[in-house]
Amino acid sequence: MPSYTAPTKDMHFVLHEVLKVSQRDIPGYSDLEPDFTKAILEEAGKITAEVVAPLNVVGDKEGCRLENGVVYTPTGFKAAFKQVCDAGWPGLATDPEYGGQGMPFVLGNAVGEMFNSANQAFAMYQGLTNGAYAAIHTHGNAEQKAKYLPKMTNCQWTGTMNLTEPHCGTDLGLMRTKATPQKDGSYKITGQKIFISAGEHDMAENIIHLVLARIDGAPKGIKGVSLFIVPKIMINDDGSLGARNGVSAGSIEEKMGIHGNSTCVMNYDDATGYLMGEEHKGMRAMFTMMNHARLGVGLQGVAQAEVAYQNAVTYARERLQGRDVTGAKNPDGPADPLIVHPDVRRMLMDQKSFVEGARALAMWSGTLLDQADRAGDKEAHGLISLLTPVVKGFLTDQGYDMTIMAQQVYGGHGYIEEQGMSQFTRDARIAMIYEGANGVQALDLVGRKLAAEGGKPLMGFFELVKSFIKDNEGDAALKKDFLDPLKAASKDMQAAGMYFMQNGMKNPNAALAGSNDFMHLFGHVCLGLMWAEMAKAAMDALANGTTDKDFYQTKLATGRYYMQRQLPATAMHLARIESGADTVMALAADAF
Repeated sequence: MPSYTAPTKDMHFVLHEVLKVSQRDIPGYSDLEPDFTKAILEEAGKITAEVVAPLNVVGDKEGCRLENGVVYTPTGFKAAFKQVCDAGWPGLATDPEYGGQGMPFVLGNAVGEMFNSANQAFAMYQGLTNGAYAAIHTHGNAEQKAKYLPKMTNCQWTGTMNLTEPHCGTDLGLMRTKATPQKDGSYKITGQKIFISAGEHDMAENIIHLVLARIDGAPKGIKGVSLFIVPKIMINDDGSLGARNGVSAGSIEEKMGIHGNSTCVMNYDDATGYLMGEEHKGMRAMFTMMNHARLGVGLQGVAQAEVAYQNAVTYARERLQGRDVTGAKNPDGPADPLIVHPDVRRMLMDQKSFVEGARALAMWSGTLLDQADRAGDKEAHGLISLLTPVVKGFLTDQGYDMTIMAQQVYGGHGYIEEQGMSQFTRDARIAMIYEGANGVQALDLVGRKLAAEGGKPLMGFFELVKSFIKDNEGDAALKKDFLDPLKAASKDMQAAGMYFMQNGMKNPNAALAGSNDFMHLFGHVCLGLMWAEMAKAAMDALANGTTDKDFYQTKLATGRYYMQRQLPATAMHLARIESGADTVMALAADAF
């Protein structure tokens, strides 16, 4: 059975030596002292490794079952969920006014990675609730906040988002679910939603569904969509639970992975719902939930890559296969361990350099979100909006690839279910699809985000990279190994942006055909920046006489690998972008 150990040391390094969170002028960050965050990370590491991770295989093999309208989660899930909730983990980064602990998002991000590595299907129950909580917290009225948030904070009530319908996926303007106004101010919701994660289950007293629907007579298209709060069980005036609402699970989706999460078809039959926010402005509120969710999904890519990598390393150290071409490393045994072979090292280094760089990017993104939300920083808001499709798309594409590479280290044993490696790949696959498929993320990035605010966030990102290089180019070692490759990659990204500016207006396909490559180019530049910053922190620690030289020297070696072996992919992506759309669009539709 696969195992998991939370990478608390690396998280601590990113938080305090790279991001220097306790020194940042963001409300709540002064509390993030090393001893404090270390205690939280270690406790989270303990519960994820000892309570949550052992249920990962159980959830994969058993799945959920629907009986007489009730969804039963896999063996052990309900007890573990109660233990996690009783310990306060779902409310770590929620508002103290509603019973939360008020910790910054960046710390919640680190803990979220652990839960997703340990058991992604399990983590989704609280993750979806946090997203629904955020939407209500931002767009709900005072009465709605008081009514729903206290019990959603600790997952006594969980939450969902209901967008997709059988006939429409990303194109929500085609939505048919309708909302009929009632005399008491409520609405009757009728329709069907599909792919609803945690739509029905046995682990919470109530489930609060956020449902997109069209009010009778609303404008056509996306501008006519409103958002409603639809509780599974009605709530009485005194806060107690009343009658069952007209919402039910019609079936559980049969999926490739995340079997432990109850992904449901949800039927709404004159269900009572309550408008949240303004009429016909539902997407505004839903995007609050989706943007938080997209950053969380990006984290899932990192999380699955991390746990798959951990197990691949263990296997590579223990599995005896062949001899080192430079001489036997295990002369008393029948063969040397796999890890001596250069191609196995290549696969492990690809995984290690991605995971550590991606973790830093996810945490940096968390600080930007905190800066935007807690400090009202508009520049931070613009930058995190720009980065969100990159974090979601690039980290999940690459994270999935890393789980496949971890399987490859096992050879044939990675393909059979006995070793459990396929689960990481199967679970990681959904992250490339939900909360907006990665192709949509790339289109959003190139079609909307690059030009947002007249291109100010994009220029801000380039300036950030440029300033870091300029401020540190006096360090010869840092310059040669990290700054020069970062500068070259940044120039590739600028050239790609220039191509879009020069060609996108007269031929939109020229830009859109290169959107996926640009998302990946941008992602590599982001990881290049993260590795340059981590390298600086590691060099500073070594120069200051750290007692843990191995950690920092390993960090530098891993970073050099990324800069030399992965970052040059920006040139390939640029070449693809500059080839335009002609070859992509050359065939007529009926020629495929």
